[in-house]
Amino acid sequence: MLKIGILLGDDIGLEVVPECVKVMKAAAAKVGLAVQWREFSIGRQGHELHGHTMPQVTVDGLRDCDGWITGPIGHGAYPRNDPTWIMPPLRKKFDLFASIKPVRSYPNIKSVHKNVDIVFLREVTEGMQSSDTIVAGAGEFRPNDEISIGTRVVTRAGANRVAREAFEIARTRPRRKVAAVHKEPVYRLVCGMFAEECRKVAKEFPDCTLEEVLVDGFAMKVVMNPQQYDVVVTTNQFGDILTDEGAGLVGGLGLAPGLCVGERQAMAQATHGSAPDIAGKNSANPYALIMSGKMLLEWLGRKRNEPKAVEAARLIDAAVDKVIAEAQHLTADLGGTASTTAMGDAIAAML
Repeated sequence: MLKIGILLGDDIGLEVVPECVKVMKAAAAKVGLAVQWREFSIGRQGHELHGHTMPQVTVDGLRDCDGWITGPIGHGAYPRNDPTWIMPPLRKKFDLFASIKPVRSYPNIKSVHKNVDIVFLREVTEGMQSSDTIVAGAGEFRPNDEISIGTRVVTRAGANRVAREAFEIARTRPRRKVAAVHKEPVYRLVCGMFAEECRKVAKEFPDCTLEEVLVDGFAMKVVMNPQQYDVVVTTNQFGDILTDEGAGLVGGLGLAPGLCVGERQAMAQATHGSAPDIAGKNSANPYALIMSGKMLLEWLGRKRNEPKAVEAARLIDAAVDKVIAEAQHLTADLGGTASTTAMGDAIAAML
């Protein structure tokens, strides 16, 4: 039996998370997959109930889960200079080292390009982002008012495991191509180490091909011809930028699901924010979080050798495809008039 946590988050999280869970439950029931669902508090709800946006009771509960669904967190509205109001560092706490973000176009949804199907993997425990890299202190400092310095960290272990995750995903896809994006000619040591580990891992996957692309060239090529890419793996800051660029190619962050994975656990969390301006209006697009939940089932099925979870994910994929193609139950950002609940209901009913 899989144990999956539910964390509503803030603002539209209270609306889109239930739709994701509804669809996942329908798919699990269809294939006979046993799932134990556990709800935990986080964000504003966590603070109201436990005095902290990341309560210890939630952390303790998640340790016993295979994975969890996290709604967007409204950290922009949190009080400053109060240590109980923080952006919950779930990735760091559970060593979720890779952010997996698929970018996919649909024929009847407006986008810059059609026939796009890319999976981006971004390493998220190292790199330039000080909050992810530093245990104590900060990754940036200013020795005087005229100079600011930032550090960038790449380790062999960190690069190796995100590269391995990329190749494992590529192996499940028809084209089996991995593009490693870096800037090794300039950053000889840090990007050099990342590239070296990608090459090492590639030798263990002879059924897949590896291409290396410099980050500036990739940024241009993916805009001009995104169809040439299949699975893309890169470092933290490069990935932070390129995944948003990818989402822009196919219609924006409303179509951008995400999964953060570790060695044994994963967190489904869409790329978009908590959108407080539309919270409570039942108008938010649930697509990204529903597809994040689908990715969680897919990943758990692969990691736990649970074919029912893989099949449940496939059924969600097919149901979403059909609802989008029929265009009868789409939210306003996708060109329709349906509510959040109506779109979720339509996908669940399709299952």
